[in-house]
Amino acid sequence: MTANDNTVNIKPRSARYHHGDLRAALIEEGLSQIAQLPAEKVSLREIARQAGVSATAVYRHFPDKAALFGALCEAGDEKLSAAFRTAMDETDGGVEAFEAMGRAYVRFALTNPSLFRLMMTNAPQAHVMDPDESMDGGAFAMLAETLRDLMPEDTPQDLRLTRRIQAWSVVHGLAMLMLDGQVPADDALISRIVCSSFL
Repeated sequence: MTANDNTVNIKPRSARYHHGDLRAALIEEGLSQIAQLPAEKVSLREIARQAGVSATAVYRHFPDKAALFGALCEAGDEKLSAAFRTAMDETDGGVEAFEAMGRAYVRFALTNPSLFRLMMTNAPQAHVMDPDESMDGGAFAMLAETLRDLMPEDTPQDLRLTRRIQAWSVVHGLAMLMLDGQVPADDALISRIVCSSFL
């Protein structure tokens, strides 16, 4: 390790990261850990070791595990948003795009189980409850905006809220049932269950 704690050598890569990249490198290592372990097993010390820096360097960016988890949740939201965009790009928009996003939500959960659980257990009250739908980007904003565009402009706010919760309940419930082994994690089943029939 170098004398400069903010210079890291990500193993086994040969590229060297300097102080401007350390936070991103630590998040990347955190994502790597949580892809293999449940959140409670993620270790700041192990992240430091894998990143090739001292624990002190990690604590400069993340004073505790909660701070790291917050950053991992933000990265997870970016990944989920990217999955939504990819799913929507393969459709002609409208209901088809909304259903594609629902399928992408469940598949994201199955592909990233520990990260998904972390995102759901560490998030503040869901934006889906926001009565005026004033959201600052992110995956839930994308879902809400897509659903909003499917409803008539004069749809009452309480009905809009009901539809948002219904839609989220379907995909989140299915994701959790599959993650917990209650129903098979079958792609054909995802396609059959995730639909907008309640619209």
